[in-house]
Amino acid sequence: MKIPFCKFHGFGNDYIIVERRILPPDVPQTDLGLEICERHTGVGGDGLAIIEPDETGEGDFKCEIINPDGSIAGFSGNGTRCAAAYIFYKKLWPVPRVRLNTRSGVKNIRMLEEMAPGHYRFESEIGIPRFSSAEIPILTDVPMDRVIDYRVVAYGKPFEISAVNVGNPVACVFVDEFAPAWRAYGRALELHPVFPERANIVFVKVHDPDNIELKIWERGAGETASSGTCVSAAAVMCCITGKTGRNVMVETEGGTTRFIWRDNGEMVIVGRADLVFCGEY
Repeated sequence: MKIPFCKFHGFGNDYIIVERRILPPDVPQTDLGLEICERHTGVGGDGLAIIEPDETGEGDFKCEIINPDGSIAGFSGNGTRCAAAYIFYKKLWPVPRVRLNTRSGVKNIRMLEEMAPGHYRFESEIGIPRFSSAEIPILTDVPMDRVIDYRVVAYGKPFEISAVNVGNPVACVFVDEFAPAWRAYGRALELHPVFPERANIVFVKVHDPDNIELKIWERGAGETASSGTCVSAAAVMCCITGKTGRNVMVETEGGTTRFIWRDNGEMVIVGRADLVFCGEY
């Protein structure tokens, strides 16, 4: 069979968008994610987003994110932004604000600007961060309300990690400079037994109270040019450790995302989603 799709990216973090209505019920979505995200024999992407109208009424659309290794993501900030871009590009929704029902709850996404067909700037709600060791989850020696500078040994090296759940578990490692072997460290930390559900690993370099820079290793995807959840996690952990304020610019390889942590606890990111191409798989 032929599966129509469109591929979008948010600062280089690329997602393939497919509508569930065109998928036969006997097509396993995890197998499809594995095949279609493969960069040599498939379309290639950091994830597959499957969308459908939300008949529950909680959201306007449902959005399921499949990682390139076939695992199901709890949430993806860039993936949902790319899904919203597809919805507006295909004219599936009449107003510039859409609610996406995800495994981490309903997310409000507002289109701020359409630069050209398929090229948008969005304000996206990410949710409220969860800090306890049980909610992340991370297997600490004793239960912790906040996991800050917790010592973990991986790749034969000690790391001090500060962790949070922002829809996905994220562990931040603050650094003065990015190590040449950061990818190997990220891979080892993602799979560390202390994370029963694995974790996104983010190396964070603080330039000043308004600007930080990241290197990102995502669970199930590996090195990525950007990540909405990782951007949010890093910015939140910088704020609660006193390194920055609640409004910060976050630089990644793919581009710079604006992050706002509202007084009510809601995390918000402002960033682009751009059409790469559409086709049939």
